[in-house]
Amino acid sequence: VEEQRARWERKRSRTAKELLKTEHKYLEQLDLVLTYFVTILKAKGTLKPAVLETIFGPLESLYSASHVLSLHLEKGNLGSGLENFCHSLDLYGHYAENLEQANKTLKEQVRKNKSFRRFKKLQETRPQFQGRELEDLLPLPLQRLHQYKHFFRDLLENTSPNTAEYQKLARAVKAVCEVSHWVQDIFDKRENSLQLLRVQKLLKGQKTQVLTPGRWYIREGWLLVVPSKGEELKRRMFFLFSDILVAAKPCHPLHLLNSNKLSCQAVYPLHQCSVDKVFGHTWSQGGLLSLSFPHKTLLLMSSNQQEINDWYQSLKAAVR
Repeated sequence: VEEQRARWERKRSRTAKELLKTEHKYLEQLDLVLTYFVTILKAKGTLKPAVLETIFGPLESLYSASHVLSLHLEKGNLGSGLENFCHSLDLYGHYAENLEQANKTLKEQVRKNKSFRRFKKLQETRPQFQGRELEDLLPLPLQRLHQYKHFFRDLLENTSPNTAEYQKLARAVKAVCEVSHWVQDIFDKRENSLQLLRVQKLLKGQKTQVLTPGRWYIREGWLLVVPSKGEELKRRMFFLFSDILVAAKPCHPLHLLNSNKLSCQAVYPLHQCSVDKVFGHTWSQGGLLSLSFPHKTLLLMSSNQQEINDWYQSLKAAVR
């Protein structure tokens, strides 16, 4: 037991040192942005206050929270330091929510605002920036949040469970995990919106409405449609979403406007669909899937076994 405790203590001490060292580094980087951008821009009035707020969000508050945390860590107040710090963790969620708009506004100002463009370029050439641009420094808080999660967990794992410190660390781990989920959710939704928008732009015309609230993009790919009568196989592009399956074919290559687009052939709702493998249980060449809808059965084929298996799993999950 004594040996175990000593091992825990050594690991814990190492993690605490590493946390403090990286916290100092993180504070230095935030300080660069605050000193050379936020403070000077406020004083000069190069950007309107609302624009400044949009680009930098709660960066000053994040700096203050980290500064207080580093003081606690320097004194060795791990548990209470982290517990106190967790009251500020919501700032990271708000920072993540604002980041897309921050980048958009920054790009816009660089394009339109000549004096800001010159100022930004001048600041970034300072040796302290080591060749980094403002765009490289803005995502730092979210990278740091990811590191916190691992540091806090390591500290908890190497703390004796029957101590008051353990309870404080457990609360800190719970808080940081909740905020990490919140941030991940923001990124997943953003990525999903981009995918829906991309597919919408790929399809000719506005007849098929891909951009619908609550819809999630799952996958896409070329599959062969097996006709019910003895006609030849048709190669179609399929887009699978959480609630529908869209079949499309390429527009004519010589079409003036839509040569690189797809024409929607059919939209199949998934709420009354059942999916079966017709063959393809063996590792032979490819396989065949049967999709049954109330008024239609669709046979889809691929010569690639792995592809058919992947589509089968995705379709089963979407239908569920």
